[in-house]
Amino acid sequence: MKLSPGLIERFRSDLVRLTSDGRIGLAVSGGPDSMALLHLAAAAFPGRVEAATVDHGLRPEAAAEAGLVAGACAALNVPHRILEVDVPAAASIQSAARRVRYAALADWCRERGLTALATAHHADDQAETLLMRLARGAGLSGLSGIRERRDLGGILLVRPLLGWRRAELAALVVRIDTVDDPSNADLRHDRTRVRALLAAVSAEIDPSRIAASAAYLAEADAALEWLVDEAIRSRVDRPDRDRIVADVEGLPREIIRRILARLIGETDSPVDGPTLETAMTRLDKGQHASVGALKLSPGNRILIEKATPRR
Repeated sequence: MKLSPGLIERFRSDLVRLTSDGRIGLAVSGGPDSMALLHLAAAAFPGRVEAATVDHGLRPEAAAEAGLVAGACAALNVPHRILEVDVPAAASIQSAARRVRYAALADWCRERGLTALATAHHADDQAETLLMRLARGAGLSGLSGIRERRDLGGILLVRPLLGWRRAELAALVVRIDTVDDPSNADLRHDRTRVRALLAAVSAEIDPSRIAASAAYLAEADAALEWLVDEAIRSRVDRPDRDRIVADVEGLPREIIRRILARLIGETDSPVDGPTLETAMTRLDKGQHASVGALKLSPGNRILIEKATPRR
């Protein structure tokens, strides 16, 4: 398969913007999106990429599909590894598979000395994610969608194809063998139903514009996180190891929310949105609130301390 110089340069620019020099890992399942990622990366960064395919052991065809990717990598002179994982039983098998997949990929990157891991998420994926999170009532951080880059256990996880459409990626690999995962057509999954909804209204709604909105929301979320960093530096005192005092006088509620979430996570364990909202409502009413093993006292200077154990 021969790619045009323009496409190669476009991909090179997208990836260089997200990561520095170093060897790059590619998560390649064998689907059209990830196979396009493989060919683009091999052409743009010869000798700098390696690929891995995760076999979740959930379908009998998975081993053959991983073998298909191995053959494509061999033809491109890209080192390849098949990572076999066990997916624990869970209410959402897709979520459980995602967790073990990323854990296995991060371990592989560390073992191979790869500084970044690239996945093939694209603009259509981003649009689907934003709509799914809207339906669940997500806040700003959730509506930021799929992040272009984030930490994955010390490995930089990057998504260089978020500006590309599913159709144009599929067109790149139309002449080569790819994997057709049957779960992509299974309407029991939220994402599949949202994908069908977008396809039905494609004449009126452009997924690229939805993806652009997610990018703007991500910028707004990053700006708020910068403000929270500044507020914590200037307004948070730690009188001793068991107490934290946050001066929140005059701050917008969203900044207070983020300060409390950060401080609670540092002291106890991460707090989910509904639990934090319940605690903030009590604080707004001048009442004490409990979150995990912590007690929060109301006022312009919110006190966070270990709760007294109940008898």
